[in-house]
Amino acid sequence: MELSARHAGANQELQGPPAGTLRAGGAFQETMRSATHILTDAGAWLARPIAFVFVLAYVAIWWIFDRASLNWHEILTLATLCMTLFIQRSEHRDMQAVHAKLDELLRAHGEARNELSRLDDKEPEQVEAFREAQDKE
Repeated sequence: MELSARHAGANQELQGPPAGTLRAGGAFQETMRSATHILTDAGAWLARPIAFVFVLAYVAIWWIFDRASLNWHEILTLATLCMTLFIQRSEHRDMQAVHAKLDELLRAHGEARNELSRLDDKEPEQVEAFREAQDKE
């Protein structure tokens, strides 16, 4: 009996509270939506060359004001940051190329649906939901 009650409680925790019981839920969802939009935009911005300029400016300011603290650990941290930016740029370039190719295929194929051509403007979660809906059809 106790096990089934615990199991029912676990299922309720996974499902979340009943609809309408939390008033802050809407504000939380809006905050999460804004955060995902900001993170998506930040990912695109970090793929631009200006991000490297900011890193170099940061290193220059660090070198000018606190040269003594720039040791091997900090140099490796900066190298890791630069490698992250390189990877981000490479991924962004590859994804833009794939999108350009797919857009051309959609334009060339007359039976393609128009909503597919603007799918890349949506948030990643919306794209995943669209793909899941397509798999169910």
